[in-house]
Amino acid sequence: MVTIKDVAREANMSVATVSRVLNGSGPVSEETGRLIRELAGRMRYVPHSGARSLITSKTETLGVLLPDLYGEFFSEIIRGMDSTAQRHGFHLLISRTYADKHEIETAMRAMRGRVDGVVVLSPDLDADSLLNLPSTIPVVLLCSVAKGNEMDSLTIQNCRGARDMVTHLVKLGHRRIAIIKGSPRNYDATERLRGYRMALRDAGITPEASLEREGDFSDAAGYAAAIELLAMQKRPTAIFAANDAMAIGALSALRESGVRVPEEIAVGGFDDIPLARYMDPPLSSVHVPIAELGARAVEMLLHGVTHKNDHPRRRERVSTELVIRRSTGGESAERPPPRTLKRETVST
Repeated sequence: MVTIKDVAREANMSVATVSRVLNGSGPVSEETGRLIRELAGRMRYVPHSGARSLITSKTETLGVLLPDLYGEFFSEIIRGMDSTAQRHGFHLLISRTYADKHEIETAMRAMRGRVDGVVVLSPDLDADSLLNLPSTIPVVLLCSVAKGNEMDSLTIQNCRGARDMVTHLVKLGHRRIAIIKGSPRNYDATERLRGYRMALRDAGITPEASLEREGDFSDAAGYAAAIELLAMQKRPTAIFAANDAMAIGALSALRESGVRVPEEIAVGGFDDIPLARYMDPPLSSVHVPIAELGARAVEMLLHGVTHKNDHPRRRERVSTELVIRRSTGGESAERPPPRTLKRETVST
């Protein structure tokens, strides 16, 4: 492997001069710079990222901690993050971690010195535990908030989005509306449950505990919860799932049970993942600009990196939009986009 010393020896210059040219860290003449860059190219010299980070105090890498790497929601999040990071000359170091404080702490320690900042998507409501971690690099909390002004955070309009979906179902004449919930420690799930209950009370409907079924944001949980709801003596006429994966699982259970959607039971979801429009029937959902959510999280993190973490902390919330399709009885003119092999560019 060609080293910087080999390039310096071939150019008959000092290692310091070659380093200044290749790292853009100091003044050199235009002719010297051109000579060294051309020589490095011919010798196929590749800078050592670890050595460069020691010199520049930058790794040009951003860390991302996610609770899971499976499913369209997380793939869309990563897509938005990656395109934005690359546009700014950064790469991503992605790790799966759980809500347990020890797991997050271990992951953060492992990333120390390897990244310039970290985006943490922590489903645990106790996001304040991150404040005690030994880290001085910028951190952006995604889909959770911490008390005080120690970290930047980016959340979704969860309560309002859920309220809009349930209000839509009420306006269609539904009075027995069930919900398939997420984990009680999950910030998004808690806020969506709050929006569901709020919409019912707004309509003069008392929330029933029997219509609130447990879930964990997986399609399997949605399937199981729908089977439980179908076994009730007095079934619900509509189901609101706290995310699309559970809504899709519920649709599968209803189809296998011979229940017509939306004629017998209407179904609505949350997130509006790309697959939602391809379901049969197409799934009504609360649209979240998922890729843009990831892109915005990276932009906030880069702001902290640029300002060396010495900046006023920001709390931002991404708006949602109700998308009506046939699973709740709506007739939408929306059609799936034509297939294309071109990579989509996310704009924010």
